[in-house]
Amino acid sequence: MRIVSLDYCADQYVLKLVERERILALSPDAAKEFSYMRESAAGMPTVRPVAEDVLVLRPDLVIRSYGGGPNAAAFYARAGIPVLNVGNAATIGEILTVMAQVAAGLDETGRGQTVIDDTRRRLAALSAGLTGPPALYMTPAGVTTGPGSLVHEMLLAAGLPNYQQDPGWRPIPLERLVYQPPELVAFANFNASTAHRDLWSAMRHPLARNQLRDREVVTLHGAWTACGGWFLLDAVKALAERAPQ
Repeated sequence: MRIVSLDYCADQYVLKLVERERILALSPDAAKEFSYMRESAAGMPTVRPVAEDVLVLRPDLVIRSYGGGPNAAAFYARAGIPVLNVGNAATIGEILTVMAQVAAGLDETGRGQTVIDDTRRRLAALSAGLTGPPALYMTPAGVTTGPGSLVHEMLLAAGLPNYQQDPGWRPIPLERLVYQPPELVAFANFNASTAHRDLWSAMRHPLARNQLRDREVVTLHGAWTACGGWFLLDAVKALAERAPQ
């Protein structure tokens, strides 16, 4: 199969599982800093997730997570091109399920199982007897998240309770920071070109800056958490070791 990938979340699986000669094109973001497999994407052809640009390549398979918009799968199906959708994952177990499904769809079941087995071994090694203080996950704009998110599962896998216990994505809780500051901050680091600070961010408040200034911070590279994939284990490892990266 000659494959076209429509977004950088799908790019990760294609670059991990498929030989280069089978890849017709990747998304324009495949080699960006927030793409985990960016080094493998160097020099690879790219295509915009626009129907006309994709169809002219005459792919045997299109793979996507969100690329091309909500109607992309139906459109390419009408054009006679199979579409492999990369599912969303809310837990590490679901990440492994998605890997198995995508690997099967790419006819690379063996390679997918190798990634799954390696991820399970790494997770077992990191989870052995780990306990730690509650950790506050925070983006550059001062946003955090609680139960029901993959970030929450990441913290638990590292043996760290989540400081934020309310579900959903929301600004950091300023009032709670004052009377109950976290011992550990997991900071998702995206570079300046991809992380535009919100002028209304809670992180611009002096209370937030003062309370977090002397906390232990573990920096998580943006590529580890930008998409739900096996590479989340790199973030889990950094948190479990609690050493700045």
